[in-house]
Amino acid sequence: MFFWRKKNNQEQQDREAAEDKIVHHPSEPDLEPVQDADPQIDPEFTKHELNETETEVIEELEEIPSPASRPVDTEVHHESGGGWFSRLSDGLSKSSGKIGLGLGDIFLKGKPDEASLAQLEDLLIEADLGPKTAAALVDKMRERKFDKGDTLAEVQRALVEEITKILSKTVRPLNVAKPEKGPRTYLVCGVNGVGKTTTIGKLAYQLHFKQHKKVMIAAGDTFRAAAIEQLQIWADRTKCPLIARDIGADAASVAFESYEVALKDGMDVLMIDTAGRLHNKANLMAELEKIIRVLQKYGEDIPHEVLLVLDATTGQNAISQVETFNQIVKVTGLVVTKLDGSAKGGVVVALADKFGLPIFAVGVGEDIEDLQPFKPESFAQALVGLSA
Repeated sequence: MFFWRKKNNQEQQDREAAEDKIVHHPSEPDLEPVQDADPQIDPEFTKHELNETETEVIEELEEIPSPASRPVDTEVHHESGGGWFSRLSDGLSKSSGKIGLGLGDIFLKGKPDEASLAQLEDLLIEADLGPKTAAALVDKMRERKFDKGDTLAEVQRALVEEITKILSKTVRPLNVAKPEKGPRTYLVCGVNGVGKTTTIGKLAYQLHFKQHKKVMIAAGDTFRAAAIEQLQIWADRTKCPLIARDIGADAASVAFESYEVALKDGMDVLMIDTAGRLHNKANLMAELEKIIRVLQKYGEDIPHEVLLVLDATTGQNAISQVETFNQIVKVTGLVVTKLDGSAKGGVVVALADKFGLPIFAVGVGEDIEDLQPFKPESFAQALVGLSA
């Protein structure tokens, strides 16, 4: 492991070059597939070396082979149309297109009345905001007074305001501050296929390269070889050490060992991947409870966060996933992925309304910087199709 330091201009250039290679990596690791069984993993996937010089890191980065996966767009589109909001709007285009067209059909000809409000409620339900949230939003719209001017624009602005109020309940930044003792520890949960591994990798990139934190990753999903292999790829890309063991190893032992190593080596953040086999809920519950139990030997507040990763394309099924995982382990915050591939972005509003859990980040693309902190008003504007 290493720290980036500004000693001179040359080292700064080296750092920027290394980061650029990561951001413009030729391929993303595949999203983890759902599997029932796995072959044995090579014992080579154990502990990632911690002591590397900056020169060695850059040389190693240049030698890392690209993982075999489908081709993706590797351009990082930062400058087009307003940066992150532009990418958020592009990512939510399927959802905003459905809502925007629907609003146009309903309100282009006149002020809201009971018939048009009933249509609005149906539209919001179809956009996966859920019946309860949709009804509450329509009630708020019913209370508003609309002028005879541009009714559609007024309705859009009003809808953005009301959605923002709901989403604002979720505002809390992810705490990355190093505690007095040991690393800030995140337990990352979610069903197989939602993008847990990719989320861990992108968070590691943000924390390490953008916030200059010493980050360690632990492969706590010991059921699937693919999960460990993908984490190894992300560890290599983000230059973060990985603690991993053979398939079938005790996940709690991996978590405990990773915390011990992170404590000894002065890590700032430890992220622990976990299994997501909801079809075997009893075993998963026992495994997660054991992981938490052994971690709490170091402190009752560990893990500091339990992050649940959700796939937006599942729509209202994400609600049941939160309910299920809350029965297994106390979820403290959410990360919502794959908003760019879904017309069901409204489920984020339903999640905020029902659970009030912090939404720490949303993913709107495959680029390494397409996982960003959640901003309620920007999300509401992008969802409704209203320009910032």
